[in-house]
Amino acid sequence: MKQYTNTHNIYNPIFYWVLLFIFVFRTLPCQSQPTMITPPYLQKGDTIALVATARKNIDDNLKPAIDLLHSWGLEVVIGKTIGLDNNQLAGTDEQRAADFQAQLDNPNIKAIWCVKGGYGTVRMVDLLDFTNFKKNPKWIVGFSDVTVLHSHLNTLGYQSLHAIMPLTAPRATPQAVESLRKALFGEKLSYAVTPFSKNKLGKATGQLVGGNLSILYSLFGSTSAIDCSDKILFIEDLDEYLYHIDRMMMNLKRNGCLESIKGIVVGSMTKMKDNDIPWGKNAIEIIEDVTQKYSIPILYNFPAGHIQDNRALILGSKVTLDVQEKGGTLTFE
Repeated sequence: MKQYTNTHNIYNPIFYWVLLFIFVFRTLPCQSQPTMITPPYLQKGDTIALVATARKNIDDNLKPAIDLLHSWGLEVVIGKTIGLDNNQLAGTDEQRAADFQAQLDNPNIKAIWCVKGGYGTVRMVDLLDFTNFKKNPKWIVGFSDVTVLHSHLNTLGYQSLHAIMPLTAPRATPQAVESLRKALFGEKLSYAVTPFSKNKLGKATGQLVGGNLSILYSLFGSTSAIDCSDKILFIEDLDEYLYHIDRMMMNLKRNGCLESIKGIVVGSMTKMKDNDIPWGKNAIEIIEDVTQKYSIPILYNFPAGHIQDNRALILGSKVTLDVQEKGGTLTFE
């Protein structure tokens, strides 16, 4: 009679190797978040380009910002979008993308400083090719609508700089200006924030992501959406109705972002608006209400956003958020 070999019985050595593989694989610790690529820090003599990715700036004076960069020993290139007029925007989508692309591809440009926010960056981000940028990374700097670029760069694995812009620099606090210089030149960043009754105490370490809440909200579901998993989330906003803040925070909750983050840094919530029938909570109370079930540290009143004291934040950097009774600290590693 023909004999058959049972290769699946428990005496087969392969069976034990498979079991061992499964055991080792399932008991390995979870890998940490991949390290984001840090563009080279600036040195005296380097060149920074000023471009417009969104709103036009026909009548705005860039001289104070240029003088500031010169005082730091930097050279300045003015992009072709400066002065262009296309209704609200600084030229067509194609013109803004072409100008930004030229600065991305130029190896002599070490940083790109977006001159103004508003709206429009999302209309040109998909026209950009980051192939040469990946070969020669550089700092992308700005806030507000520039959150589109910050978020997109985060998905590509690169750090970027949330900070004052050329048109806000003249009225920024000395501390905000100095924080930009420190960030660009690779000096240590660490911030201490005074106590606030609604802070949620705790300590967490993770990569810092975020920016303007309205922009982050608009990017969810796209290829530029941030991954919230194990991150420290920074949010700020300007000129929004309070119920819009509630809507956007509920979106963060329902899409799983709040379930997976390790902490929240809340910047300025500036010039919030309400309806004739009040919403019943201010912006901070809305954030507190939506996040109350999560056992994560939350630091309010952080000096960043649409305020004069808009401190620089290296998005994609590993940070430690420590919120205690005596106040909070955000330290960049």
